[in-house]
Amino acid sequence: MANTAEVESTQRRGRGRRPAEEVRSDVLRTVGELLLAEGLADCTIERVARISGVSKTTIYKWWPSRGVLALDGFFHAVEPALAFPETDDVSADLSAQLHAFAHLVTQTPAGTLLAQLIGESQTDPELAKAYRQLYSAERRHLAVARIARAQQTGQIRSHVDPQVVVDQLWGAIYHRLLIPDEPITSAFVDALLGNLLPGILAAPNEKQRHTSGSS
Repeated sequence: MANTAEVESTQRRGRGRRPAEEVRSDVLRTVGELLLAEGLADCTIERVARISGVSKTTIYKWWPSRGVLALDGFFHAVEPALAFPETDDVSADLSAQLHAFAHLVTQTPAGTLLAQLIGESQTDPELAKAYRQLYSAERRHLAVARIARAQQTGQIRSHVDPQVVVDQLWGAIYHRLLIPDEPITSAFVDALLGNLLPGILAAPNEKQRHTSGSS
């Protein structure tokens, strides 16, 4: 029996020439649905072409390999769940995003998929390049930007390197994801934050000096 995506694909066919962005969106949605429902093994370009109603030639024009296509589809599927909150409390924002990431990689198929994609990128140069450009660099940029804004408002000490903070927090989760000697739990995330935040948050008197200096 055809699955829902395969049934829906027949409804999208025969509508004439569609805008490129609509076609691209259909492909990425198809890939994301396949990955989260069935994993990486059965997510082939041939199957994506059949379900999405988009030719293999068109798919290869945008994505040079199955790995690159899977990574792009994966990123678009999980992007809403990894949106970085921004309130006036950087501690709450870091905690919310870190817990959301931990939940995603432990309570959904995304964790296994991410580990598989990282593994395949070790022998697939195109996938390795795409991983940096489409996923890791973008995720790092969002976190670094949030930490930098907290420095500008005096919540985080000015000498702190945002890049290192990202490695200390998210890097620790990736380490347990790829080398699962210990589990990724909420308690683990809380411990990461509890160990790190006291060392990077500005003391009340430092915040006051920052406010006075910017007024």
